[in-house]
Amino acid sequence: MTIFGFHASHEQIAPSRLLADVQLAEIAGFDAAMCSDHFAPWSSRQGQAGFTWSWLGAAMASTNLSFGTVSAPGMRYHPAILAQASATLTEMFPGRFWMCLGTGQWMNEHIAGERWPSKDERDARLMECVDIVRRLHRGETVTHRGLVTVENAKLWTLPAEPPLLFQPTLSEGSAARGATWADGIVTINQPPERLRRIVDAYRDAGGDGELVLQVHVSWAPTSEEAWAIARDQWSSNVWSTVTATDVTTAHLEDVSRGATDEMIGRACLVDHDLGGLTARIRELVDLGGFDRVYLHHVGQEQRPWIEAAGEHVLPDLR
Repeated sequence: MTIFGFHASHEQIAPSRLLADVQLAEIAGFDAAMCSDHFAPWSSRQGQAGFTWSWLGAAMASTNLSFGTVSAPGMRYHPAILAQASATLTEMFPGRFWMCLGTGQWMNEHIAGERWPSKDERDARLMECVDIVRRLHRGETVTHRGLVTVENAKLWTLPAEPPLLFQPTLSEGSAARGATWADGIVTINQPPERLRRIVDAYRDAGGDGELVLQVHVSWAPTSEEAWAIARDQWSSNVWSTVTATDVTTAHLEDVSRGATDEMIGRACLVDHDLGGLTARIRELVDLGGFDRVYLHHVGQEQRPWIEAAGEHVLPDLR
């Protein structure tokens, strides 16, 4: 049975409010939750960037939901620190935490003051970091000198079972790479034919883990309101991976002034009709046979969406 979860967007909502939102999401009937991990938002209109790991402790202690997050080891986070953080949450809340490890975006990682590597180097660094995290989760003492350096590191607090590690993917290539190491892949809503190719690439490469889908939606009681929310909050999230990965928030916000409704509609399901929106979500879920689906309403006011989803969308999806 597919798990339907709530996505908590730290770039858009202050952590205190987001904590209340995820608690409300559990009451409304969401099965699980996931959250982003940013040092900067995608645009100044989003305007937030709370520290994910502090928030996760509070969210997991005050709900019974499972949680996951997408983080980038190797620059802003040393892999040993991510290994420690994820091991601690999993020890406190067994079986309720997973982590998706990616190569990151310049808007978040530039704070470390290091050179921004090429995509090939970032991919290679990620594989080093994955190996380090897994070895630390196994209780090994790790020394590693490569694109990242680890000296005599050992985790003294370990969970009975390590957290699942996923590969974030927006392309067939990264999906195929995920099949070689990850417990599954995490992707986002895309045109159906492209989403199908990503799932097929993962399975064809031997991947037999979980398939996770994050769906961005913009809902409001009227079409005008739904589109106004999407234009305001998600016009910065319509660009190619290369554009969004290699620029700062200010640069991305500048180029986003040229985002059209057609582009926004490809990146986000914009709809005022809950039945129609549910059908569009169901089409994507069935297309890939996804095990977990996390719904992200891109507005900053979550309560109306959470209550509407709990009453109409989740029952129909199930």
